[in-house]
Amino acid sequence: MPSLLVTGTTGNVGREVANALKARGVPFKVATRHAEQAGEAKTYLDLEQPETFLAALEGVDKIFLIRPPQIADAKKYFLPFLNAAKQQHVKHIVFLSLMGVERNKIVPHAKIEKYILDSGIAYTFLRPSFFLQNLQAQHGQELKQENIIYVPAGKGRTSFIDARDIGEVGALCLLDDNHLNKAYTLTGSEALTYYQVAEILTQELGRPITYANPSGRQFRKHELAKGIPSGLVTIMSLIYLTAKIGLAKKVTPELAQLLGRPPRTVRDYAHDYRDQL
Repeated sequence: MPSLLVTGTTGNVGREVANALKARGVPFKVATRHAEQAGEAKTYLDLEQPETFLAALEGVDKIFLIRPPQIADAKKYFLPFLNAAKQQHVKHIVFLSLMGVERNKIVPHAKIEKYILDSGIAYTFLRPSFFLQNLQAQHGQELKQENIIYVPAGKGRTSFIDARDIGEVGALCLLDDNHLNKAYTLTGSEALTYYQVAEILTQELGRPITYANPSGRQFRKHELAKGIPSGLVTIMSLIYLTAKIGLAKKVTPELAQLLGRPPRTVRDYAHDYRDQL
């Protein structure tokens, strides 16, 4: 059994990769930024502290790698990490990327993909659409307190995906070498506008939910006022812009083919998470 390291387990997708591995009874370690938490099941790894790389990657065969949202400078942080991974003979990196990254070279994910390719380490790139769980993780305050969805996506459609489905695919790719050196565009089974999402949430939650549809400038001002770092707001704005101009509506069969079942829907998500929304 290869030695597995999963990063980002406090976030939407990393948590679900860990859950999927646990469900399969597969041993793995999780990365933690807190040295005092390191132990048998946790490895001290801080992607903003290169001195933690070599020790964290010692003996690791495969990594599920997630870009921390606060890191926008891929070259500064990920090149040293990948050099350390190569030095420690890591065999495979499953990287959580972004749908459409092959056409959007501005986002950090595109640069990280290139650095992984250049490293020569075997890879699997997961390129999902917008996570449904981001509705609560990034915009839950407005949703719960004001009953609005506040994102600048206009009338654009998005093929929303549930992070639980991405987690299952991530675990599969770590465990099955048939997925080496492949890239998968992962989406839900339908592309919806945020107006339609608001309607589904209204039905499932039993209270009226409205899509505010702010401008890009209004959204940026709003997020900065919440204390969101400027770099993260910029990345979020770019992602919503892709939806607004129609680049997030692609629907692919790849998730269903990989898991052997249909993707979870927006309605499934709203029903399962109604107590948190």
